[in-house]
Formats: sequence, C-alpha cells, structure tokens
Amino acid sequence: MFLKRICFFILLAGLTCKKEDSEIQTNEGFESVPIAKPLTPLILDEASGIADSKANPGYLWVQQDSGNPNEIALLSHDGILLKKINIKPAVNRDWEDITTGNGPVAGANYIYLADIGDNALAASTYFTYRFTEPASANDTVFNCDKITFQYPDGSHDAEAMLVDNTTKDIYIITKQDSRSRIYKISYPQNTNGINIASLSGSLSFSGVTASAISADGKEILIKTYTSIYYWQRNTTQSIEQTLAANPVTLSSQFEPQGEAICFKNDNSGFFTLSERPAIIASVNLNFYKRK
Repeated sequence: MFLKRICFFILLAGLTCKKEDSEIQTNEGFESVPIAKPLTPLILDEASGIADSKANPGYLWVQQDSGNPNEIALLSHDGILLKKINIKPAVNRDWEDITTGNGPVAGANYIYLADIGDNALAASTYFTYRFTEPASANDTVFNCDKITFQYPDGSHDAEAMLVDNTTKDIYIITKQDSRSRIYKISYPQNTNGINIASLSGSLSFSGVTASAISADGKEILIKTYTSIYYWQRNTTQSIEQTLAANPVTLSSQFEPQGEAICFKNDNSGFFTLSERPAIIASVNLNFYKRK
C-alpha cells in the first residue's frame, strides 16, 4: 500500500509514471470522456478491482486490497453501495483483482478473487479464490476453492488477472517487472496442492494495475496508472497470443490511483475506478460508453 502511494505523489510532481510520448491515443469506438458517478468517501477508498455482476444486474463487484476485511462489495452502476458480503474462508493478504467467469460447474457463474499483491517481493505462494457468485440477498460466502500457486522464477508483485471463459485458464499479469510478465495457471487448477504458473509472454510496458476481458472474449483491456491499452481478439487465439500484438492506447481521463477496470456485461462500454488517496476529496466510478 505505501509503495502504491509513492507512485501517486510522483505523478503529481510530474517526474515519472507519465504517458510515453510515442503512445498514440485513440477513442477506438469508446467515448474519451466518461460518465462519472462520485463515490461517497470512506466506503470503498482502497478499491483495486471491479467486475460487472451477472447474478445481480446493474451492480459491480468491488474488492479492496491489503489491510481491509475479507469482503467484497456490491456497488450500483450509479456508484451507490448496496452492501458488503463476507468471504468467510478467505484471507485478504493483498487482494488486487476480481473477475467473473466460467468454472468447474457448467452454466454456473463464478467469481475469481486474486490475492497476488506483493510490494516487497517477500511471498513465495499466491492465491486465487474461486466461488459461485452470490445473490445480493446473501451476507456470507461459506465455501470457495483456494487455488494456491507459485511462479517458476521467484516472487512477483501483480495486480491484474484474466480468466479465459473457454479454457478456464487463469492469467496473472505482473506489475513491477521491467516489462510486465504474463503467467498462466492452466485448468483444471489443483485446489489441494500448489500449482506452478507458466510464463506465457510479456508486454511492451510495465506498471500494470488492472485488466479485463469482455463477456464474449473478443476484447481485452489492460490498465496502468496513466494509460488504458486495448486489444481486439480473435477467439481462436489464446490470450497470450492476443497480448503479443501491439495494443491501441485509449484516450481516458486521469485518475489519482486507478487500479480497477472491467467491461460492462452487455458490452456497451467499460468501467474504471480509482483508490482514493487521503489528499483527494472523492473519486468517481467512470463509465466509458461505446460509440
């Protein structure tokens, strides 16, 4: 958490973390100015992942990172908090991303919750929790799969996860490496032992804070503190094959510490959400509408 704050203050000083001059920004079918809905301060100040709910239309799942309870929140598309739901078997060591996707039972909607943050590069194992998406009437999730994994080459700090709905493979994208690396945890994941993630590629940039894949699997977004990158995907391609191509950099509004992004389920656009640094009065839930 402390190291994340450093990047924010450097951004304000204009010393680093800025967009590369060579980046060509385009709208690529999305509005460049989002519909902004302000969040009430203190309710979700450390949001680091969002996912559009399938079980609860009109709401987003939001998770907060280290130092927060083991709970996820339901936030309306208008930025209004409905409730928080306890994930009883899980521990929030450093939750950094959340997504919905397919899983072991055909036809069921699952939530994947990534405990993959490691600012100090001190951990040897990392976790993804997988559980059936709860309805808004629930207060607690009592059962979930704990997918424990290790990298093949030591510790990594990561804040982004993708799940391929066709293969049900899990992808983790690192943050601190000089070029963000892409690791895959292949399905079926072992929930009783340790999975070894395989290195599947790398990006041409670093500092990844969030990622998202559209419900139809044909589009991918990856976010850093300063940029949003966009890929179109032929679904005959793997995710790593798609990310090997050069992305388009989308025009977007600055966020103080943006660490969350997801497509809307109907594919009419995408949402972003920032953490709220202490010196910022409030942050917005942003929706970039498709043209």
